Amino acid sequence: MSRAVIYETFGGPEVLELRKVPEPHAGPGEVRVRVTAAGLNPMDWLIAAQPEAAAQFGITVPAGFGYDFAGVVDEVGDSATGFAVGDRVYGGAMGRAAADFVVVDTRAGAAEGLWHTPEGISDEVAATLPVAGMTAAAALTAIDLRSGDTVLVGGAAGGVGVFAVQLARLAGARVLGTASEGTFEFLRGFGAEPVTYGPGLADRVRALAPEGVTAATDLFGTETAETALALSVPPERISTVAAGPTPPGGVRATGGINAGPDDMTRISDAILAGTLTVPIAATFPIEKIRDAVTMQAGRHVHGKIVVTL
Repeated sequence: MSRAVIYETFGGPEVLELRKVPEPHAGPGEVRVRVTAAGLNPMDWLIAAQPEAAAQFGITVPAGFGYDFAGVVDEVGDSATGFAVGDRVYGGAMGRAAADFVVVDTRAGAAEGLWHTPEGISDEVAATLPVAGMTAAAALTAIDLRSGDTVLVGGAAGGVGVFAVQLARLAGARVLGTASEGTFEFLRGFGAEPVTYGPGLADRVRALAPEGVTAATDLFGTETAETALALSVPPERISTVAAGPTPPGGVRATGGINAGPDDMTRISDAILAGTLTVPIAATFPIEKIRDAVTMQAGRHVHGKIVVTL
């Protein structure tokens, strides 16, 4: 037997339970990973809390929990290639990451990804990369961000935001990031110019960048996208990741699934080079999964939360 976080009804952190479950094994084309760390994302608790969100990913209860993970390959199924027992890896496993073991399909066209963890990147950091890193990369690609742009990033201090800010700076853009005042120094440490979100955002952005904003990405709702439209940013140069399939004003909806094949390598290379930092706000043992999710769901986390096994 092994352990996994399971919920039998939709709800808040209180529905999550760490249970004994049958130990999974790798089948043809699959590898099994002994998980050492699982990174949390807002989508994890939204799926567990909202049946309509779960349905979008084909999840029904009872279900497992989490997506991002890192660990070590300990079983390789027949015809699985590219990975060997003992390889350090990280990747995604929808509704299965918060567990002692995950089984991942390595065949071409598989929906979930698996990458080798480079030497010099810890499992805790690697476990934060798939959703946040790929979503940030896709959000910036969707607006064709380039050197010389002034980009407005909504939700800049969140788990995706800290990646988007740093990737935009590496691309040569000036970054204005919406956040609460308590996160301003945190954001300045990543090269962003913070601006308070909420009513009057457009006026504050105009004061901060009187020459104008050329692009924007909204990582939390629609306020930043609507503000960018009001500032005359063309809709094709505005992206959203949390506004659903039909965001306001014809702006571009995107997500991690739209990231490029080389984006993860680009992110890990930047981490190794010291030009991109992954701030880990807190770590919790798997036995404290409810506390970890409560903190994540509070929406005031500066960086990422990681669960360790």
